[in-house]
Amino acid sequence: MSRIADKFAQLRADNCTGLVAYLTVGYPDVASTVPLVSGLVSGGADLIELGVPFSDPLADGTTIQRASHQALLNGVTVDTCLDVAARVRAAGVTVPVLFMGYYNPIFSYGLDRFCGACEEAGVDGLIIPDLPPDEAEDLRQCCQRRGLDLVFLLAPTSTGERIDKVAQMGSGFVYCVSLTGVTGARRELSTSLPEFLQRVRSRTDLPLAVGFGIATREHVRALAGLADAAVVGSAIIDLVEQAPPHGRQDALVRFAKQIKS
Repeated sequence: MSRIADKFAQLRADNCTGLVAYLTVGYPDVASTVPLVSGLVSGGADLIELGVPFSDPLADGTTIQRASHQALLNGVTVDTCLDVAARVRAAGVTVPVLFMGYYNPIFSYGLDRFCGACEEAGVDGLIIPDLPPDEAEDLRQCCQRRGLDLVFLLAPTSTGERIDKVAQMGSGFVYCVSLTGVTGARRELSTSLPEFLQRVRSRTDLPLAVGFGIATREHVRALAGLADAAVVGSAIIDLVEQAPPHGRQDALVRFAKQIKS
């Protein structure tokens, strides 16, 4: 079993909704990324998503767009992200770590080269929002050779055929997008979300993680019994942006503890 599968098995055994916490590599600066990850894990984050900044993040709202833009201005590259992932592991982080990024930089880097570098850095899986399963066989084979999980996204508009394709091609978990839109903290979850999750659950045994718009403890509580984990991204980036530099890590510890409580 992969480290991701082990984590979800543990969450199910504990009857606990997991927290998948997202940070953009290099935001607000490269040096801050590792201590911010450590803060989230100290607060209870079960999995970490490291965002690979890209110039055209089509699935992301203004918050993560802004963080990605700043990271690119800071000179962050794919190699920077791989180095940061290795330093996260060197800092003692043992929870699963995934890269969330877009296909173009990975393709340009070289699929097998990238997957090999991920394995060496201690990365457990990839989430590629703009890579549909129909076009993913080459990357899937590279991931399988390197022991990486490849996680696909489903939207509320996904057909039964698409759900089955994702269940067949993906591993680790299914990333269920809570709404028809881009990332960004929302006040309320969609009233149609339970039906969507039940529809996906009926067609796959993979764990379900819900993202896009998840921002509060109440959101996570509402997912109990419906999903295995909640993905929180924009709310974390907002907190990093608002906190004073010396207080960012402590702010993320408190935030993760509040969400997990």
